[in-house]
Formats: sequence, C-alpha cells, structure tokens
Amino acid sequence: MSVPLLKIGAVLSTMAMVTNWMSQTLPSLVGLNNTVSRAGSSEKITLFQSPEEGWQLYTSAQAPDGKCICTAVIPAQSTCARDGRSRELRQLMEKVQNVSQSMEVLELRTYRDLQYVRSMETLMRSLDARLRAADGSVSAKSFQELKDRMTELLPLSSVLEQYKADTRTIVRLREEVRNLSGNLAAIQEEMGAYGYEDLQQRVMALEARLHACAQKLGCGKLTGVSNPITIRAMGSRFGSWMTDTMAPSADSRVWYMDGYYKGRRVLEFRTLGDFIKGQNFIQHLLPQPWAGTGHVVYNGSLFYNKYQSNVVVKYHFRSRSVLVQRSLPGAGYNNTFPYSWGGFSDMDFMVDESGLWAVYTTNQNAGNIVVSRLDPHTLEVVRSWDTGYPKRSAGEAFMICGVLYVTNSHLAGAKVYFAYFTNTSSYEYTDVPFHNQYSHISMLDYNPRERALYTWNNGHQVLYNVTLFHVISTAGDP
Repeated sequence: MSVPLLKIGAVLSTMAMVTNWMSQTLPSLVGLNNTVSRAGSSEKITLFQSPEEGWQLYTSAQAPDGKCICTAVIPAQSTCARDGRSRELRQLMEKVQNVSQSMEVLELRTYRDLQYVRSMETLMRSLDARLRAADGSVSAKSFQELKDRMTELLPLSSVLEQYKADTRTIVRLREEVRNLSGNLAAIQEEMGAYGYEDLQQRVMALEARLHACAQKLGCGKLTGVSNPITIRAMGSRFGSWMTDTMAPSADSRVWYMDGYYKGRRVLEFRTLGDFIKGQNFIQHLLPQPWAGTGHVVYNGSLFYNKYQSNVVVKYHFRSRSVLVQRSLPGAGYNNTFPYSWGGFSDMDFMVDESGLWAVYTTNQNAGNIVVSRLDPHTLEVVRSWDTGYPKRSAGEAFMICGVLYVTNSHLAGAKVYFAYFTNTSSYEYTDVPFHNQYSHISMLDYNPRERALYTWNNGHQVLYNVTLFHVISTAGDP
C-alpha cells in the first residue's frame, strides 16, 4: 500500500506545483498584475456609472504632497469604449478573471485535500504493517479494529476522483492560457505594426486633444475650498505674497510684500523652497509706494495701487522700471471703500483664466463692489460690472473663470458667501466653507496656473486648494 501512497503524493505535489505556477504566472503572462487581487492587497478597479450628456469632473489643483486630485465620471460611450482592441482586451481581462477565480478554487481544494491525504497516510502505513504481521491469523477483535480503520479510509476514494476531475480542469485551463497568450501576441503584433512616424502622428493628435480638454477643464464652478496649508510664518500681520500666474511651470519664483501701506520693498525668491527657507532672494525697490495688499504679478510685471491715489502701476521686474500707470476712473482710495478689515484695501487686482481684473468701488454706485476687466498693456478699463454687493461687508474676494467670489468676513468663521457671474451679469448667494485658521485674512488671491488660493493670514503665508465642478459636452467628439 505504500507504493500507491507515493503515487498519490507525487500527483498531489505535481498539482500543487501546477496550480502555484499558474496562479503566479497567469497575471504576469497577460500583463494584468495590477488588476488582480493578491493576499493582503486592496488593489482594484472601480467602474462608475456615467451620464450620457458629457463628462462630469470634480477637480482640485494639488494635494499637500503635490499630487493632482481629480475625480471623474466619464460617459459610457467614450472613444476607448468604441475601439475594437479595447473591447478585445476587456474580453481577455474577463477571461483572465474567470481563470484566476478557477485557479483560486482549485488551489484551495488542493490544499484541503492534500492535508486530508497526508493525515490518512500514517493510518494506511499502520494498517499495512499490521496486515503483514498478522501472518494469516487475526482475532475477532483485531479484525474489527482493522475494519473500523478501513471505514475511515473510504472518503479517500472520492478525494482521488476529485483529483482526476481537477487534472482535467488544469488541462482545460492550460489550453485557455495558451489561447490567451496567442490573442495577446496578436494584439501586440497589430499595435506594433505602426511605424515610428505613424505613432508620432498619433501622439501629436493625442496631445492636441489633451490640450483641448485642458482648456475645457480650465474653468468650473467653485464647490469647495480645502483645509489650509501653511507655507511659512513671516512678516507682520498684513501683507501679500504671490507667484506669476502666466509663468511657465518651471518658473516657481515667489514675490513677498510685507505691510499694507507706504511699502516699496519687494523680495523675489528663486523658488518656493527658497521662500520657505528664507534664502536665494533679490530685492526690488519700487519707485512709488503701494497701498493695500491687493497686488498681483502677471506676465513678469507687478500691478499695484499707488499710495494715496487711485492710480494703477505696472512695474516690470526684469527692467526694474514702471511700464505704465493710469488712474482708475472714480475708484475710491485711501480707506474710502476698503474691505471689512480696512488696511487701504480700496483697490484689489486679480488674475484668472481670462485675464487681469480690478475690484474696487466708486461713489456713483454707493459703495457696492465694481468688477472691471483691464487691458494688461494699457491698463484701460475694457468693461465694468456693478455687483450690488457692499464692499465694506466683504472680508476678501477673488476671481475664478470670470466669477467674483466674496467672503463674508476676514475673521474666524468666514465662508464664501457671494458669487457674481460676469458672463451673465447675474449673482447668487453661496455657502462654501472656508477655514480661517489664523483668524485674520488680509490678502486672498486665486492663481489659475496652480488652481490654488494664496492668502496672508495674520503673518502666515497659506495656500488653499479649490474644487471646481465641470460639465463638459462630448457631442461631436471623434
């Protein structure tokens, strides 16, 4: 009886090796290691039901670690869904998942039955030894004991039958793996049939579509403001800091202006890291002092309000000279119509995806906020809107995609309370929470390049990420 046991052990060992090989090799064979569950892993693909009218995206600029956050619900009838190779790959993925599930069941069953057979091996050897020692004479008691032991071995026959069936399953799975390999090789050969120039054209076309998509994603409605990210604590209670909204991504210079009136010193840090460490900076001395904290850097120039006037000054950093300055008609100044915190914040300059803006108030509109588009070259007013919102009741304001968002306070408990849409000359009241960590905001500006809010909060330089809601029609997309 020991010889059959050795054969059974050999079969079990072989099957365990085969199942182990297939469970480890199959995912890598079809290139789906990242989509197959592993022990101790929670990797998975989640498919969302998607609307038919277009892409809906909730996006944020950056997480604290610098990664972009984007949650998308994508139309079911997308370009990839209509591609033949994509459908074929999905079908192969489904087959691989089925094979993987079969292998998991087979492996569990093999392990269970192997433990059972090993426990029976000792019993069978004991019976074999006792039968050989009996030498033809067995007492009734011994015979009954042998009979009881043999009864315990009866389930072994069903286990062996199951192994026969499992052997046939392995043969079938091996054939499926061979077919999957052939299909994947054919797809790889087809995809590799394109020449370099053809692939380059495809890449260029894809880049063009991505650029068009990025343009569409550039604007959306504000739906959330993140928790504050404190960059540094530097300077007095009031001031402003910013980056150039038009600079390329490789240009990460930071400009720093401490104080809210009669200041002339602007510090230019080479990178954000240098700003955090307080190193590698140069100093610009403005020819005229500033008022307020509503300055902005746009395309290499600083736009600010000249102290004790309603004059807008455009100072060019590279040439260290004033390129143009112009009065803003009717604009209040010198704490006539400031934000609720005062600080000579009569005039506030902003940049969003569509260009340069000025937020201020005139006597003619009874202290309500006026939004004006400015020509960045001449500083002439292109068009103005009267929002109807009293400026002294506003904590701060910022522009995103042609929409002016206003906070209801500069103190703790502030929220984004009011939105004015310049494209429709309409407004609505909002309720977007805004965590004012240091309880006194004296500067708040949106940077469209980084999709972030820059704030000066009681001597702290702080960033907030924003979440925008987009609905993008895909009608007519190829």
